[in-house]
Amino acid sequence: MKQKTVLSLEQALSLPSATLRFAQLGWRVIRIEATPTGRGLPGDPNRYIGKSIIPDGDDRRSYFMAPNVGKESIALNLKDPAGRAALHRIIREVEVDIFCCNTLPGRYVQMGIDYDTLSAIRPELIWAGISAMGPDYPGVPGYDPAIQAMSGFMEVTGQEDGPPTLSGVPLIDLKAGDEVYAGVMLGLAERAETGRGKRIDVSMLQAAASWLITTLPLLDFDCDTSEITRCGNQHRKFIPTNAYPTKDGFVYIAIGNDIQWQRMTEIPKFTSLANEVRKTNEGRHRERQSLYRDIGALTSQYSTGELVSDFMAATIPHARINDIPAVAALPAIRDKLTTTRLPDGRKIHMQPMAVDVAGAVTDLSFPPGYGADTAQVLAEAGFSADDRAELQENGAVYYASEQDS
Repeated sequence: MKQKTVLSLEQALSLPSATLRFAQLGWRVIRIEATPTGRGLPGDPNRYIGKSIIPDGDDRRSYFMAPNVGKESIALNLKDPAGRAALHRIIREVEVDIFCCNTLPGRYVQMGIDYDTLSAIRPELIWAGISAMGPDYPGVPGYDPAIQAMSGFMEVTGQEDGPPTLSGVPLIDLKAGDEVYAGVMLGLAERAETGRGKRIDVSMLQAAASWLITTLPLLDFDCDTSEITRCGNQHRKFIPTNAYPTKDGFVYIAIGNDIQWQRMTEIPKFTSLANEVRKTNEGRHRERQSLYRDIGALTSQYSTGELVSDFMAATIPHARINDIPAVAALPAIRDKLTTTRLPDGRKIHMQPMAVDVAGAVTDLSFPPGYGADTAQVLAEAGFSADDRAELQENGAVYYASEQDS
């Protein structure tokens, strides 16, 4: 099977997270960044965020690394007609399968990256774009925290008596990236039947709102406000699911039905919790505040390990509340971690793939330097050394001069 080629005008996290998944499949991913403007650091701003991890490598810092392993980098000036022409020639001559972007929809046409323009060059092209609110709102910028606020995610996250709170991970960036991944796969399946490409527009706001499956539909049932706002670590419906203190930390108990509750109250440590009202979830809901207090008073007398042993024996859904080092050490995760290697050979462990895929690439090349592959990709597209030098001199592309010696 021919290796797929992805050309992606990307920065930040939402789209790089999507194209990382393609790189993990062994596809060729070429990221496009802007040529230097003289008004700031060149390329993706995320290149310069985090700890410096290689000598003279300030354009590949720690925050940039994980989403951009296994990729190539080219720098084009898409405000310049020659830069746009170079892009179009690359798409045609390198036989690009998928084009992605996460720039404002209002800029698509002026940058020569709109679907109509690119599909005319290569009709089988799958085109995917991420934006804050989709092409109907072409000038609205968006970053994960702002969309978490706009989409209600912050409203439903945090303690009941506390302020709206951001998620600890950039959920909406990653959700949008996964929607690109899914959309491209659907597009490829359709292309196998029709031979034609497809346009995919991902609205970060709409993608986020699609996850409001346990709250937004309640509006038409005249729900109580408490059902659609913050509730701390408790579950709004399944009682007494919550986080509880222990002698040495916390444990999360997830009771999903009345049978599990019965098994919990048969554990000697928790027999005092049982009464007639609490036999049903509806009754436990009525007594939920006293029940949270009663359980917390009991769990705080024991170590997390003791409670975990009891819950495991009774088949009660539960979990230690792990920190990130503990997650990395979990047997179910430890052997699934993806890796890359610094230029000096040191191995760096990263997040696992979402799903195991036979033949996937789990040890990926270190992220490319800014514009590291511009000259090579231009050469593949048929530009001579003189052509490339002229494009560089005129500011239509950028590459390090030693590449083209």
